[in-house]
Amino acid sequence: MDKHAPDAGSADSASIARRLVTARRQAEALPEYPGPLPRTLVEGYACQDEAIALWGRPVVGWKVGKIPADWEARLGEERLVGPIFEGAVQSAANGTGTFAVIPGGFAAVEAEFVFRLGADAPADKTDYTAQDAAALVDALLVGVELAGSPLPLINVLGPPIVVSDFGNNAGLILGEEIPDWRRQSADDLTCETFIDGHLVGEGGASTISGGLLAALAFALSRCASRGYPLKKGMLVTTGAATGIHDIVAGQRSRISFGDRGQIHCNAVAAKPVHEGNA
Repeated sequence: MDKHAPDAGSADSASIARRLVTARRQAEALPEYPGPLPRTLVEGYACQDEAIALWGRPVVGWKVGKIPADWEARLGEERLVGPIFEGAVQSAANGTGTFAVIPGGFAAVEAEFVFRLGADAPADKTDYTAQDAAALVDALLVGVELAGSPLPLINVLGPPIVVSDFGNNAGLILGEEIPDWRRQSADDLTCETFIDGHLVGEGGASTISGGLLAALAFALSRCASRGYPLKKGMLVTTGAATGIHDIVAGQRSRISFGDRGQIHCNAVAAKPVHEGNA
């Protein structure tokens, strides 16, 4: 779908996007969805396109999320994507990052395996296999997706709503590169998530449906079909390897990738930001 094509619900999409973006900037929760609920992924992505334009920062990567099985049958896709913006990617200094969560909104941490592209994807290619995707990869890193939204029930409302609000993404913390990742078995790429010292999830690359490269291939295909072909240096998360784990300001998480290191994340209350600093 051409991101510039007119849409019958464009007025609703623009209004919804403005309210979602304003709520994020003001760090204010939205107890109800700010408009008619998107019913399809097309409607959700129409809102996302409007919001990307309003946010006004370059997209430096994309998160990939799994659509639950009951919704997958209804929507006809297995995954969804959301933008990661310039300024929202942290390198885990001393192994630690910060998650600014909107009080009363939604916030969760997700252990991730993250691809970095080493070349631009062809602008006219919209269908990728895992092998095609692998040819564009520069590196595989460990990381933590910061899933966040002003909507406290965003995941309950369903994937079209998740899509409409940046795919429920609030940033990314990057850890170490995985050496020689192409020769690594998925079973050997494991991780654990702890919150306030308590183990809340275990998993790894083998828990990602179809594998890590399938997630990347989806991102390459979906983004290109929307008019956003991926570029060299962009980052692509592949899915919540240990699950989605809610967190609130004042809590701390630790995501362990075994001998590939660990990432600590301190959750703090988000503060309003000016438009130029979003």
